[in-house]
Amino acid sequence: MKKITALFCAALLAFPLSSCGKDDKGSGANHLYDVPLSGNPKSLDPQFANDPSSNTVIKNLYSGLVSADENGNIVCCNAESYTVSSDQLTYTFKLHQDNYWFFDKNNNDEIDEDEYFPVTAHDYIFALQRVLDPIMQSPYASNFMCIKNGSSIISGKDDPLNAGLTAIDDFTLQITLDYPSAEFLGMMSTAAAFPCNREFFDSTKGRYGLDDNSVMSNGPFYVRQWFYDPYGSHNILYMRRNEINANEKFQVLPAYVSFTIQKSDSDIRDLFKNGKIECFSTLQDSYNKKKYSVKSSPAITLGLVFNPDDKVFSNTNLKKALAYSIDRNSLSSSIGDDAETASGIIPPAVRLAGRSYRELSSDSQFSIYDLDKARKCLQDAKKELNIGSVESVKILVNAETADSGDLHHLSQSWQDTLGIYIGIEDVTADEFNQRIADGNYSIALYPVKGDLCSGLSVINQFEKNDCLKAAAGKTSFTESILKCSDVPSLVEAYTNAEKTITESFGFIPIFYKNAYLVSSNDNESLIYDPFTGAIDYRLAQNFS
Repeated sequence: MKKITALFCAALLAFPLSSCGKDDKGSGANHLYDVPLSGNPKSLDPQFANDPSSNTVIKNLYSGLVSADENGNIVCCNAESYTVSSDQLTYTFKLHQDNYWFFDKNNNDEIDEDEYFPVTAHDYIFALQRVLDPIMQSPYASNFMCIKNGSSIISGKDDPLNAGLTAIDDFTLQITLDYPSAEFLGMMSTAAAFPCNREFFDSTKGRYGLDDNSVMSNGPFYVRQWFYDPYGSHNILYMRRNEINANEKFQVLPAYVSFTIQKSDSDIRDLFKNGKIECFSTLQDSYNKKKYSVKSSPAITLGLVFNPDDKVFSNTNLKKALAYSIDRNSLSSSIGDDAETASGIIPPAVRLAGRSYRELSSDSQFSIYDLDKARKCLQDAKKELNIGSVESVKILVNAETADSGDLHHLSQSWQDTLGIYIGIEDVTADEFNQRIADGNYSIALYPVKGDLCSGLSVINQFEKNDCLKAAAGKTSFTESILKCSDVPSLVEAYTNAEKTITESFGFIPIFYKNAYLVSSNDNESLIYDPFTGAIDYRLAQNFS
């Protein structure tokens, strides 16, 4: 059987890649990375998966037409170029003709001629049709409703084949929108818009993305082995560099990425402490920045939510009293480096037009500190509830997500200014989630994090998360945000959504919390997305 073509060999010679994981002349390339996954990936189907383990593997398995750089700017990836019509309704992407699907069906780690073929416009069309198809139930469907006929397809009133998706030829894709959308290109940079080959998808007979024989790669690595036994302890997902797509234009520096599938975050921390793995993501700020490389990103908003079935703390005036009495300037001086005070909903890590969203829409505009209002609302609440005083309760806190010590100043201030004692109860993540689900709480410090690095994704949490829905009422923000045609109108729409949510007092923002990527100091160029939880190893270098 014929091996890799002469044309591709020439491309490889232009960017030499040695084997066996050895460093190439001090470049940090060709390393074998030993890294963890927190739990078995639920699916490697990019149109469906949304857990951190799946997202990490998918990020290293596929690539899309465009991608977002570290500043949030959209740049070409598998698209050679793209143009936008004057009415901003038609996007035309010219595809690179040397991005290939690869599936190691002969299981010999060689690139045989029958194992690779070009990625075409039809593969992107099929992927987006799957996202919009209501039978698929993709969690990302609403993000693409701006595509022509998208809303009617998602609602089941139209066929996915009628979406505004056209292959002008094999390497020219045209996408037509129902209305101009400043969010569209950002959505096209996400995993949901990664290509899907219909013929291969059909061949998996319903198992697409569920095992190592039902995935193929058009990205930097391919899955060589995926073994998971829920009762075993030697679970792995092993990836090799996809040489067919590694060249001067699309560099892939590591030779291998070997994932161990771990059952808990504490197991991962132990492995890192013992030098068995090289990096991991965490929400805990407990690593010496002189000893390790620690990258932080304020990607989570922690705020107070109230049990709607709690007669006292579901009272709107009582919630207003608590909100108006929060002096965030005073609070900021008593919290650690892991967090900063928050008045808005969307965290600073969300980037728009190359800048932090919080630079474009100041957090201070949502500040409502007013002790006179707080005391007036408290008196009104007592009258409505027919009570003389408010009984003490505790804020339920997930100890693995937040440092409850940051709440002590707030607790003391409520006691001093309102005469209400509100304590703090630290619990494990499992207990926190169970008690929220059971309604076994009065107040909780709840984390809000987008599934993607976009303000829309953060705001969407208030439409699809049961614990947050009460804060948004019946208001739907998705379509109005998607209909924004430029960045200024998008900022205005985000800000209005934040105001609507905060003014309901169902969610009171308190902190912006960091997420972290921790690695040994001999690693560079690891790229971490704190929203999806994905770690991108394509350009990673190791100098050990």
